[in-house]
Amino acid sequence: MHVLYEEDGAFRTASILADNDTSLQVETASGKRSKIKTTSVLLRYSEPAPTLLLDEAEALAAGMEHEFLWECLGDGEFSFADFANEYFGHAASAVEAAALLLALHSAPIYFHRKGKGRFRKAPADILQAALAGLEKKRQQALSIGRMVAELKAFTLPPEFTPILSQLLYKPDRNRSETKALEAACSESGLSAPHLLHRCGAIRSAHDYHLQRFLLEYFPQGTGFAACAAPPLPSGLPRADVRAFSIDDAATTEIDDAFSLQALPGLGWRVGIHIAAPSLGIAPGSPLDAIARDRLSTVYLPGRKITMLPENVVEGFTLCAGRDCAAISLYLTLTPEFEITACESRVEIVPVVANLRHHDLEPLFNEGTIAAGLAEFAFRDELMTLWQLANACEGRRGKPSATQTHLDYNFRIQGDLEDADACRVEISARRRGSPLDKLVAEMMIVANSTWGGLLANKGVTAIYRIQTPGGKVRMSTSPQAHEGLGVKQYAWSTSPLRRYVDLINQWQLVAYLNGDTPPFAARSDDLFAALRDFDLTYGAYADFQRNMERYWCLRWLLQHGVETIKATIIGRENLARLEQLPLVQRIPSAPELKPAQEILLRIESIDLLTLELDCRYVETLLPAAAAIEGADDGLLEAID
Repeated sequence: MHVLYEEDGAFRTASILADNDTSLQVETASGKRSKIKTTSVLLRYSEPAPTLLLDEAEALAAGMEHEFLWECLGDGEFSFADFANEYFGHAASAVEAAALLLALHSAPIYFHRKGKGRFRKAPADILQAALAGLEKKRQQALSIGRMVAELKAFTLPPEFTPILSQLLYKPDRNRSETKALEAACSESGLSAPHLLHRCGAIRSAHDYHLQRFLLEYFPQGTGFAACAAPPLPSGLPRADVRAFSIDDAATTEIDDAFSLQALPGLGWRVGIHIAAPSLGIAPGSPLDAIARDRLSTVYLPGRKITMLPENVVEGFTLCAGRDCAAISLYLTLTPEFEITACESRVEIVPVVANLRHHDLEPLFNEGTIAAGLAEFAFRDELMTLWQLANACEGRRGKPSATQTHLDYNFRIQGDLEDADACRVEISARRRGSPLDKLVAEMMIVANSTWGGLLANKGVTAIYRIQTPGGKVRMSTSPQAHEGLGVKQYAWSTSPLRRYVDLINQWQLVAYLNGDTPPFAARSDDLFAALRDFDLTYGAYADFQRNMERYWCLRWLLQHGVETIKATIIGRENLARLEQLPLVQRIPSAPELKPAQEILLRIESIDLLTLELDCRYVETLLPAAAAIEGADDGLLEAID
């Protein structure tokens, strides 16, 4: 005697060795002996042999139509064995009963299981819904197959066009398009960006990186909702100065300007004038909401995304030829450039010139200063401010700019809408020129002085702190910035470009006007803004570095560079490539010391992943220059 039984969700057959009423000792065709419960037995039979039953039953079940079986059944619960007798019109054989069991078991949407060997046919409405679901899955499978074939042929399926951003940056694995893309990538051996690029879905690698950033930080686009520019403040005193700014050619958000007045017999009076959007943007206003959402201007080669709308920037930027609202810090100096008094004012400042680096640097540099400056506009003012900067740097005991560090300028020729057709020029400018030192020291003086004023008066502000270990962080506690050598440092000099500076300016203006500061100590809004700014500012900086890396790789391709010199700047053979702000680890190089020059061969460049594969060729003479970038953590804090 043999049995058909169910074990672990599968049907099995065996020969009975011993029947113990509640259990059976059985032997399978493989010779394995086991003990099974009587309740798990579905059918006892004498023929055919256990090895043949399921094979013959499966062959017979293949010809049974589920729809017909469903039609033959009533609505009640039934046993498969009883239904087999009815279906075949006679006492069903073991093969026939087993065949019907397999047919019922294989169609769960038609027949619902109610126990061992017992079933109930699915209600008509539930069956129709289940069949519709099956048909939908079948159609999806066909659609996925078609899309996979199209992708492998490097043709973009029409379904992909409306959801390209989602597929590239935030794929939904429940969508059939995502499943098709993953399958096509697996079969083609290409990553999703590379495959979609081959299909023409990515306009350019530049656009791929830009859109990823915009989707995360500017999902509604980079434009601004319509908003009126705030009225310029009225009733402010007008300063009797001739202020001028110093910026590069691309700067439109001019935050700072300077003025100088001689004090006969005493020394000088230096004015540091900072644009005052806080006088037109009220905390909690729609414009504040815009600035709070963006938190900072975003910079990348060839373009920028401003924190504030253009008409607001235009209204408060320190543009030459007009009177501008400003927060001014006046320093009284001795002939030896000692600061004997400080005074802060909210006022109107006439700006007479916007000086640009490219015009000034040929006239005002270390060489021309040593040789004696020629005549040019603002020569005397610049010389006096530079001497003041040297004195301030000496008192702090820390350099405001490092001579060995290079700043790089990216000039993009062409329309970024067609980035692949653009050309890039990358020029290096050594940091630490007299103009750099002048501006940096004046900003350090303003930010540290105003930070100290707010701290002493008990007005809450956001400070930039650097610990002795070099870590820089934001805090509402006025602690020292070790890298700059000041007791406290509160970013206040870029309110058109950084939200933290705008907050600090609100606090400063409130104190100067005798009003209650908008942010109290331990303000939840202040802490939230601090946290969000820190995270967002870091993300913007990472994006800027990635886009600069993209243009560096484009420069290498544009010039057909096959070999390039590099200088080791860190452990594990971290090297900076010649002429470029491009840092690369060189695993193929032997262990080298910092400042050694090496020659590299460019093996491959991938603009979509921003990967550069370089191979070590040989070691050249040690570099004469010191390791660049050792004080990046210090310099980032200076505006």
